[in-house]
Amino acid sequence: MRISIVIRTLNEGRYLDDLLVMIGQQVLAGHDVEAVVIDSGSTDATIPTAERHGATLTYIRKEEFSFGRSLNRGCVASSGDILVFISGHCIPVGTDWLQRLCQPLIDGRVAYSYGRQIGDDDSNYSERRIFAKYFGDVSAVPQEGFFCNNANAAVLRSVWQDNLFDESLTGLEDMELAKRLVAKGMKIGYVAEAPVFHHHTETWRSVRRRFEREAIALRTIMPEVHLSLLDVLRYFTTSVTSDWAAASRNGVTSTSAMEMLRYRWNQYIGSYKGNHEHRRLSQSAKERFFYPQIVGKADQDDWLGPLRRTSPHESKQPARKG
Repeated sequence: MRISIVIRTLNEGRYLDDLLVMIGQQVLAGHDVEAVVIDSGSTDATIPTAERHGATLTYIRKEEFSFGRSLNRGCVASSGDILVFISGHCIPVGTDWLQRLCQPLIDGRVAYSYGRQIGDDDSNYSERRIFAKYFGDVSAVPQEGFFCNNANAAVLRSVWQDNLFDESLTGLEDMELAKRLVAKGMKIGYVAEAPVFHHHTETWRSVRRRFEREAIALRTIMPEVHLSLLDVLRYFTTSVTSDWAAASRNGVTSTSAMEMLRYRWNQYIGSYKGNHEHRRLSQSAKERFFYPQIVGKADQDDWLGPLRRTSPHESKQPARKG
């Protein structure tokens, strides 16, 4: 079986080398692997890095770009039976990441899988808590519902060919596809044992715009969602106080109290701008998507233990087959 790893890039030179090194170190049970980079106009070291690692390169003009269109073109340029998606600023934690992410597809248990995402000391602590909320340490194969995230995901090529990504959305193309698949009776799986470090190096404006475009997309996927100003004030206040308390409890000093506050402010202002004009949703559903509650075990931030960040260059073993 052939696996194609599709990587969307725009100036990902900071992390792309580590990502491609880790792809080369994956231990696989008899599968061939190719890396396909779909670039939307990088001006840094992204292209030379991809070329140095022998990745297949394809391009999309900035004026044509959407998240779904970029992935569709990357898939067209690939040849794998399984299509794996990973952001250019994500790095697999271990050498078994790819096998574990793809195994539920190989076994026929699901049509679309996604793996865990965690931060490291460079990540804003508030974002690390968001990762802990949505990407826990317990797998669900298959899971309930259609949540999914293409920063670390895999889909059968045959499924993608019959269900292309929506090219009109401003984000959340993964959830939109997952919703369609579930409606057709297919299953989505969450694989906690396939984690990646997800690095967001963003300005405050970029944080706000990311949440805004995702909220705009969510209006299309779930048109009943509505976030009021009262919701924003309540969730913002609760999030900040919860972040501060958890940081103090766990001895976190890598993110200041003001940085946590600014992150949450931009998160909720962006979310409000993106979806505030839509119809009301039930309180329980609103809290599922916007409320900062996470389970107690995740609150302990135990990614600091067994998932310690190391450079993939510490090991130079090449990828090998079963």
